[in-house]
Amino acid sequence: MAGRIRAEDVQSVKERASLEEVVRAAGVNLRGGGVGTLKGLCPFHDEKTPSFQVRPAVGYFHCFGCGEGGDVIDFVTRTDHLTFTEAVERLADQLGMTLRYEESGPGARDQGSQVPAGQRTRLMEAHRVAEELYHQALLESAEGRAARVFLHEKGFDGEHARQFMVGYSPQGGQVLTDHLRGKGFTDDELVVAGLASRGSRGLYDRFRGRVMWPIRSITGDTVGFGARRLYDDDRVAAKYLNTAETPIYKKTGVLYGLDLAKKAISTERRAVVVEGYTDVMAAHLSGVGTAVATCGTAFGTDHISILRRMLRDEPGRAPARVIFTFDGDAAGQKAAMKAFEQDQRWAAQSFVAVASEGQDPNDLWLREGGEAVRALVDSAQPMFEFAVQTVLALYDLDQNSQRAAALSEVAPLLAKVQDESLMVELARFASDSIGYLDTNVVLGAIRHARKNPPSQALRTLQRQQPSSEPDGEERHTELPRPDLRDPVQVAERQLLQVALQYPLAIYPGDMDELDPSHLRAPMHQAVWHALRAVGGVTAANTMSATRWNQAVLTQTPPPVRPLVHELAVAPLPTRLDAASGLPPEVYVDSLVMRVRLATLEHRIAQTLGQARRTPDGTPESRRLGEHLMQLQREHATLKDKVT
Repeated sequence: MAGRIRAEDVQSVKERASLEEVVRAAGVNLRGGGVGTLKGLCPFHDEKTPSFQVRPAVGYFHCFGCGEGGDVIDFVTRTDHLTFTEAVERLADQLGMTLRYEESGPGARDQGSQVPAGQRTRLMEAHRVAEELYHQALLESAEGRAARVFLHEKGFDGEHARQFMVGYSPQGGQVLTDHLRGKGFTDDELVVAGLASRGSRGLYDRFRGRVMWPIRSITGDTVGFGARRLYDDDRVAAKYLNTAETPIYKKTGVLYGLDLAKKAISTERRAVVVEGYTDVMAAHLSGVGTAVATCGTAFGTDHISILRRMLRDEPGRAPARVIFTFDGDAAGQKAAMKAFEQDQRWAAQSFVAVASEGQDPNDLWLREGGEAVRALVDSAQPMFEFAVQTVLALYDLDQNSQRAAALSEVAPLLAKVQDESLMVELARFASDSIGYLDTNVVLGAIRHARKNPPSQALRTLQRQQPSSEPDGEERHTELPRPDLRDPVQVAERQLLQVALQYPLAIYPGDMDELDPSHLRAPMHQAVWHALRAVGGVTAANTMSATRWNQAVLTQTPPPVRPLVHELAVAPLPTRLDAASGLPPEVYVDSLVMRVRLATLEHRIAQTLGQARRTPDGTPESRRLGEHLMQLQREHATLKDKVT
């Protein structure tokens, strides 16, 4: 089974993909912003004055307004809300490159597996052609009338069908297959794409006689279909049939309607998760532009990962909101509890919206109009409250024994709440719901549940213990940002800029002598350590600017990497030497001397403190005195050079 993309292929994509072209293609109007720098309005936040800078030679971008930065892959992942792998694959497709993947599992081969160049593009093009055929069959064919009637009964007209490109798959066994063959697609491509299947008599259409919804990737490329049964004599009994998993379609990795909703989700930091294709249509037509739906599977960790990227769901930010709408029946409650199992995997606040009579958004749209759909979303209650009510509904709370049993089931549920203040509020809510006058009874049960395993009955409702970090991310110690009010840290910053942008301007001996611990800012220490770890400025002689910065980045702790992007792009406060194209030698020397001077001052202060704590006349006292005099002489010499 193919695993991660080979590192050398990722590096090749970075070197061959033009960051400037990719940024311009994303709609950023770039203009000259200094030597080797382009400037424009940031695509990641609203601004009137350009603070977004690109250095094509280095291959990095950085926004001095919002702090976003990185390389060409980072830019694609953030603008298109893709995973790292998806971004690399998209760029490789555009470059016509064949990516190699490391194999995993028994029997893995050293050479890895290969994905044919352009295969994804071919498969997505086949889906685009299929989407057009299905859509035309819905609107224009006599056979498509059954699908038009179905949509009409759901409250949708032809214009709505056009907006969402809803289609109809003809009942003839080879209508789509013959059409795609005529467009130059091979039989193997049709099978791999999941649009056709092989039988004893050859290829036949996978979807026949069904209403078709195109399922698109986040970038708007059609990668699969959801198909709804229309006819009683359909040989496939399933009410809904989805594309089988293919190289471009994984049902847990897509959300229907996300291509339409992504901008609103990112802007509002709110997502509404509904249950079906028609619910997404009804929600969007009602003004709820953040609605999405899963495609034939329960809401799970992959979907959380997708939405987290869009919601900017990170600790330290104001929580985003995710609202689930479910039917009021048993199936809807079961779906809600499955979503509840994942609740601790993100920082977003989760809510549940259930209509008073159990209608789904499509029912509300059909019977009461868009205002009712918006009201449903606005009436959502916190997920934990809904979960508590779902459990309590299983008990007769008028009986004392039933109240005690209900508490034994609810307590482990609330014991998983990490926010202590929220847990207290929910304990109060549970206490009122169960009928206990004293909230401390519930709080005591919760604290007991934290120390003891949950009851067997609750195991079916309780969420899995999440990893210590969302999506399995490794926890890293937070480092304070450099204090640029401190002149020494300003000098450190500028020295790091020179090292990343113009490494040949630094004398190798200076880098060797200046230990990372001599820098004042911890983040600056981490970057300087990375510079030395890759061989110092001497190693830069053998690398391109892109490879040099990438090498440094790989040795930098993840929390510090955004600073590397920033330093690689930020302009220096000095003109470059006309002859060498480097910062003036006197400027670079002054930075080195100022950092070394500050280091000596710190060592003098430490030695002076030790001397004052040491009894006079002892050998240690004399040693410290001599060392202090030596440091002061070095300090005086360096100070003369700086001034």
